Amino acid sequence: MKETSDQNTSYQKFWTFFSENKETFFQVVKSHEDIEEKFLDIIAPELKLINENLLYLTGMFDENTAELIITVDGNIKDIVYAEELIEAAPSLENWRFTALKPESDIKNTSITMEDFEFTKENIFFYSNDDENYPDEIDLTFIHEDLNDDNRNEIANGTFIFIDNYLGELNFLTQIDNFRIAGKAEAEKELIPIEKLKDYLNWREREFIDKHKGSKIQTNEDSFSLFEATLTNGFPLIATVNTDLLRWNKKASHPWISVLRIEYKGDDESGFPDNEDYEMLNAIEDEMLVDLKPEEGDLNIGRETAEHIREIYFASKDFRKISKILAETTRKYPQYNITFEIYKDKYWQSFERYGIH
Repeated sequence: MKETSDQNTSYQKFWTFFSENKETFFQVVKSHEDIEEKFLDIIAPELKLINENLLYLTGMFDENTAELIITVDGNIKDIVYAEELIEAAPSLENWRFTALKPESDIKNTSITMEDFEFTKENIFFYSNDDENYPDEIDLTFIHEDLNDDNRNEIANGTFIFIDNYLGELNFLTQIDNFRIAGKAEAEKELIPIEKLKDYLNWREREFIDKHKGSKIQTNEDSFSLFEATLTNGFPLIATVNTDLLRWNKKASHPWISVLRIEYKGDDESGFPDNEDYEMLNAIEDEMLVDLKPEEGDLNIGRETAEHIREIYFASKDFRKISKILAETTRKYPQYNITFEIYKDKYWQSFERYGIH
């Protein structure tokens, strides 16, 4: 892929720039003086050349080592760029480079926000199990002091505490759903928060063992055509791989991607004209060259309605498809193309087709 070459070049340019200024940057961070003006504001434009959503944190790792952490602030589709950038980093004296906010020891994890404390002494959790979705990790976090008057403040602080404790990557990838509640709302026995990592690691090992080697041959799959009418009167047409939707190993491909392409089309029907129709199909076919079932990416189908074509994929991992879809958005500027990636182990997003 051309994007891979271009991306590697942008990583190299950033680290060349950083290396040329490493000593000045180190002294700024160590002195704690004008860090934003003399360091962060200088590297920000360089990082945006790589990916406009990359963020950063800095501080002293120890007495003689400054640390630069590249974070994505919860955006799954940008994780791969943070990881690749740090992987390309040179070894520089007095510097440590980290992809994504790291996890912390529970003994060192505590927060004070707006006079509220967040520690292992007042935060607990329990699991919400659903026999219909046995692999889904749905948790309730309990803060002892949460009530209706302080719900927003304590929920926000608890979220930050869990994020700091687990680390950015684990928080984003190991938990499917969660809610934050007060002790009076608890429906199960409370588990100390310091046991959360062991619980999640156990569930992850169990999941990997259960779905190890899960593959499906899609060459002879059946695609079905669905027609519907939206509430605003526009018609909708969907083409969906019904064999995939009946597959009993959906959870092995938990990352759902949706690519949205806006086109002008016909004002009355909302469908594309012949030229756009051919181009939309060509864009999808081009992506399918790189997104292969044997490499962990499954094409679920597509919907067309109201001047928008949506194309759906399910993947074992989100990194490769993040880059493929990002490149697609840049390659066709004549269309407004966006995409999202989210975790949906049981493909509940597609239960609307009534196929299980």
